[in-house]
Amino acid sequence: MTGEQTRAGFAAVIGAPNAGKSTLVNALVGQKVAIVSAKAQTTRARLMGIAIAGEAQILLVDTPGIFTPKRRLDRAMVQAAWSGSEDADLTLLVVDSNAGITREVERAVAGLETRQHPLFIALNKVDLVKKEKLLGLSAMLTERLDPDRLFMISAATGDGVADLKAALAEAVPEGPWLYPEDQVSDATDRMIAAELTREQIYEQLHQELPYATAIETETWEDRPDGSTAIRQQILVGRDSQKAIVIGKGGKRLREIGERARAEIAAHLGRKVHLFLHVKVNPRWDEDRGLYRDIGLEWAD
Repeated sequence: MTGEQTRAGFAAVIGAPNAGKSTLVNALVGQKVAIVSAKAQTTRARLMGIAIAGEAQILLVDTPGIFTPKRRLDRAMVQAAWSGSEDADLTLLVVDSNAGITREVERAVAGLETRQHPLFIALNKVDLVKKEKLLGLSAMLTERLDPDRLFMISAATGDGVADLKAALAEAVPEGPWLYPEDQVSDATDRMIAAELTREQIYEQLHQELPYATAIETETWEDRPDGSTAIRQQILVGRDSQKAIVIGKGGKRLREIGERARAEIAAHLGRKVHLFLHVKVNPRWDEDRGLYRDIGLEWAD
């Protein structure tokens, strides 16, 4: 795809944790490129989904949620969100309209009041909110931020997503496409495989434990029979956490592995042999290499 007819540009998708940013990116791309969980702060790194709309290529930077950081990993995640917005051609602020203006949303709004780029706002989860609340939220955000466009959508049901996608396609600058037509993400298969395993930990474990874990790919072997063998470490901070991840008789770890293996196989389009083990490392979140692997900057 070349010539002045085509368009390509970056749209940073930012907002509070659990606003539905990853669900929206997946809906705009048309397939799963970012992990999704009902738990907040699922996204850790900047992951790009590539959406096509007519002659336009929209590079959607799915950023970690904006929240009050308490540790180095938190600071790196929030820094990734803001730097993603600064580097983009436009910013898409996603707001959970059911939750309204939370402290995290206020942080995002305050950070965007002096922005340098065009701003779109997507009021998400409108299927869960009464019209009066939506109109009030829309009026308040319009007054505070004066966005270029505001949309009312439901990323989960698809309501309003097509209109948002068409508007993003019109807003990105003219120019040649930056990625092949069939590419849907900038993430490597290794990164996506680790993310899919981490998604299962979020889905199957409760309370704070998922936030105290990370996935490290030890080996990746493409075998002659066309299958792929992957060995991953689940890093936790304490022995008690290791016991929870493994579960009684190893049942929980097997279930995490079975579901993750199915997701990874679907992504790769071939048979996968997934081997998981749990390692205790009280300082895993101080490992510079791990930050590099998940695409985060080391935050002092």
